[in-house]
Amino acid sequence: MRVPRVAPLRRGTSNRHGLRVPIHRALVSRDGGSEEYTTPMILAFPDREMSFRVRFDQPLSDEALERFSVDNDPWRVERDANGELIMMTPVNSAGGAAEGDVYAELAIWTRADGRGKAFGPSAGFRLEDTSVRAADAAWMSLARWNALSREQQESFAPICPEFVIEVRSKSDRLATLEAKMEMWIANGAELAWMIDPERRAVAIYRPGDSPEVLQEPTSVQGTGAVAGFELVLSRIWQ
Repeated sequence: MRVPRVAPLRRGTSNRHGLRVPIHRALVSRDGGSEEYTTPMILAFPDREMSFRVRFDQPLSDEALERFSVDNDPWRVERDANGELIMMTPVNSAGGAAEGDVYAELAIWTRADGRGKAFGPSAGFRLEDTSVRAADAAWMSLARWNALSREQQESFAPICPEFVIEVRSKSDRLATLEAKMEMWIANGAELAWMIDPERRAVAIYRPGDSPEVLQEPTSVQGTGAVAGFELVLSRIWQ
């Protein structure tokens, strides 16, 4: 089993390259194994892109999760329906460029279209299954967004975007990301795209249908709520 390197966390110290976990009992899991820690600790960044899970003796509330995420920037943190935290290092530079291109195209179209709001990979949503998840790019109609209170908008909004895009990175296991796509649909997304730069493939998820896989498409077109959006993939496949 491979887990992140661990160093004790002393009062008054910090490590911007590590994961700050000031909680006395946590279970860290990766690659089918797990290890329990009973003292405060710092989990140091590995030399490569990776993800793993952390389970505390008590699941973090939305407010505690938000503080935890801020304290541990730039780790990317999500919470699954069982209360486990999914910890992800920043993606590699090429992966980050692909994510940036996808979000930029969606944001540009959203502003011109005027019917919705685009969200980047740092925006978390509290879903019906109680998880807090984020997509690499997401879209929500203004009618649904504006129906939320200001307090809800400024927290993990308790709503699922109608449209989400995930870009597979080097650390994403295909089966894990496929399960996440199904999770988006199960929680109310009307359309979800999984873009896999390594395989040059796009999987399209819709409620009630099996995923539609496009092999090396030049572009992919939105339907339903995001009809009119077209993502040209030449930059992603480079």
